[in-house]
Amino acid sequence: MAQNIYDDPKFFAGYTTLRRQKIGLDGAPEWPRLRAMLPPLAGARVADLGCGFGWFARWARENGAASVLGLDLSENMLARALRDTADPAIEYRRADLDALDLASGAFDLVYSSLAFHYVADFPKLVAAIHRGLVPGGALVFSIEHPIYMAAGKIDWIDGPGGRRTWPVYDYGIEGERRTDWFADGVLKFHRTLATTLNDLIGAGFAIARIDEYAPTPKEAAADPSLRTELDRPGLLLVSARR
Repeated sequence: MAQNIYDDPKFFAGYTTLRRQKIGLDGAPEWPRLRAMLPPLAGARVADLGCGFGWFARWARENGAASVLGLDLSENMLARALRDTADPAIEYRRADLDALDLASGAFDLVYSSLAFHYVADFPKLVAAIHRGLVPGGALVFSIEHPIYMAAGKIDWIDGPGGRRTWPVYDYGIEGERRTDWFADGVLKFHRTLATTLNDLIGAGFAIARIDEYAPTPKEAAADPSLRTELDRPGLLLVSARR
């Protein structure tokens, strides 16, 4: 089973202070770009992997989805999602993405935001997603960018011309990464950009679009917490088709 860090009281208390968890999708700076990758939702059967508080599930229904299945390992997340959702067409279940089992051809769209980097066996996961999608179905997801993950928790260094840079270490060494974020020893899994995309292709997906999220200078000026994203992309956004 994957590490269930979101049910750690210390972690969860810190996580709920994030802007994106307070106000939802509009609090995520990458959301406009990720939203642009989505297929039309009218009548779509949707699976939301790592559904968290259910922000996307509710948005999908408001934008025409016929049904949404939200899966998450965290009981804390699911309890909050259930509390905030009053829609019989949205179902939440507890599930471990490391052991994902979707009914064959049950979904038109599989969506995930910032969950797949917690999964140890990515090829197994994307194979399960591929089986769960109808032919022509879409997979749209975001993860921590592999370059961001390889940087780890390190100090800024002085770069050329006095510019402060964020160096990348051991990018080619894939596998476990531990970081201290709201709690000690949060477990994630680093894969290179090539491995991520090739695993999708190997499962039978066609890559439709990728985006390496970084804020505009205007966005970074308005939100100083985004300043480091100008030096290395923080998120990788991917759209693929079965």
